[in-house]
Amino acid sequence: MSKTTVKPYNESESKKEQVARMFDNISGKYDFLNHFFTLGIDKLWRKKAIKLLKPYQPKRMLDVATGTADFAVAALKINPDEVVGTDISNGMLEEGRKKLLKKNLDKKITLQWADAENLPFEDESFEAVFAGFGVRNFENLEKGLSEMARVLKPGKAAAILELSQPTGFPFKQMFWLYFKGIMPVIGNWMSKDSSAYTYLPESVQAFPYGERMAEILKNCQFSKVTVYPLTGGIASIYLAEK
Repeated sequence: MSKTTVKPYNESESKKEQVARMFDNISGKYDFLNHFFTLGIDKLWRKKAIKLLKPYQPKRMLDVATGTADFAVAALKINPDEVVGTDISNGMLEEGRKKLLKKNLDKKITLQWADAENLPFEDESFEAVFAGFGVRNFENLEKGLSEMARVLKPGKAAAILELSQPTGFPFKQMFWLYFKGIMPVIGNWMSKDSSAYTYLPESVQAFPYGERMAEILKNCQFSKVTVYPLTGGIASIYLAEK
């Protein structure tokens, strides 16, 4: 885990409390801004992550830090019997429930409040666990990843989709210009939260990625980890088998 703890508001509250408050604040604009900033590529990233889980034939799946349930909806493509989504932001969960009702998917996907570092599920109760752009916000990364491993059945896999840092020219330079110079201005203006889209690049910069992240996962009860860089290294999928 990074030695630097990046918080959205740099106040006395814990990171966990601040992250929940931040996502409550931006929940109404989150989907629009998420797809806008990635030009919709995030949808393709989620599809690839779910496709990687398909060979494990999961029937019960858990979406940790589900947000507004985009990843949970994408998971239905591989026909699980049940998808459960959890998050610490009630605002995001409320937006997710509206989405599921609109799509008539509220019977297939269940959303509930839960702390990712203390999941309210029994050991080995899911055939697949996945998280999209959420583990970066854990207060204790290793504890959250270990919880994901705990609730996963042996021989099954977790898929973690997370932003990373491109290293090659000119992707690296363009990435940080966009993330630090353009995105905070637009995000702050549209979301009305002056900290949320400043926190985003700071949290990405402090977060482990690539082989460092793979090693952390191996230290959290996962036996094999494969890293799939996406779009020049802007994001990565970590397929972690238990």
